[in-house]
Amino acid sequence: MSAAPRTGRPWLVYALVTVLLWGVWGALAGLSSQHGFPDTLVYCVWALTMIPPALFVLWRTGWSLDRTPGAIGYGMAIGLLGAGGQMVLFKALTTGPAYFIFPVISLSPVVTIALSFLLLRERTGRLGALGIALALVALPMLDLSFGGGAQGLGWFPLALLIMLAWGVQAYFMKLANNTVGAESIFFYMMLGALLLIPVAWGMTDWTQPLNLGLDGPWMAAAIQTLNAVGALMLVYAFRYGKAIVVAPLTNAGAPLVTAALSLLIAGVVPGPLKMVGLALALVASLLLVLQPEHDAPAPRAP
Repeated sequence: MSAAPRTGRPWLVYALVTVLLWGVWGALAGLSSQHGFPDTLVYCVWALTMIPPALFVLWRTGWSLDRTPGAIGYGMAIGLLGAGGQMVLFKALTTGPAYFIFPVISLSPVVTIALSFLLLRERTGRLGALGIALALVALPMLDLSFGGGAQGLGWFPLALLIMLAWGVQAYFMKLANNTVGAESIFFYMMLGALLLIPVAWGMTDWTQPLNLGLDGPWMAAAIQTLNAVGALMLVYAFRYGKAIVVAPLTNAGAPLVTAALSLLIAGVVPGPLKMVGLALALVASLLLVLQPEHDAPAPRAP
């Protein structure tokens, strides 16, 4: 895992694997709560599924863990921003409608792109720029639905906070890869996720029936392993590619896989607005993939 794939565009291989894994995960993620295993406990299971891939990539590199303050700081910040955003999401969903919250959160690549453009001086060509623009238009449409009974605007600052946390997380993921090995980054990400297990545990509603059977925590573990391995692939994608391209590609590409699987497995046909979003996401993904490489800085060897 420490070596780059034998291709001139290793970031693309990792990004596409992330899209595939997260797309399948997205199609299956709702099954756990539907079978009586609450989302807060799904988080706990997800954090635990981070352990095997983290240990595997460390083993592949001879247990070479970067213990410098910078590596620990970056890795823990990335892990806590991602996991902390998830904790805030649990709270946000109790105060506002999901059909408004998720479109706001889906714009987290805007933060990543802005920071990478301004601070890392990342640039792309015309195809890439158009792909980024289309992806940013498509992302809210992929999650937007309409409903009634909105519960005030208390959810809005929480949604903005999550968007900011996840956008900064992706930026830090790229920034850390300039000086820290991807394996060490993911290890500390795993530790950050584990640290917030008690928070998710405490947020669980224990008055509700709890499914502890095979289709409870065990099914959740199988599904969340896709998420965990996808997160590892994303770290490698940021290591070799530009954040302004990797972030919109993975965020726009995964819903395409999810929509295709939902149609094939459950016969779920997206609504007109989501269909437009999917079409834009597809075009955006193709443009980002077809954009020729320019001046991508070589990552530090692990």
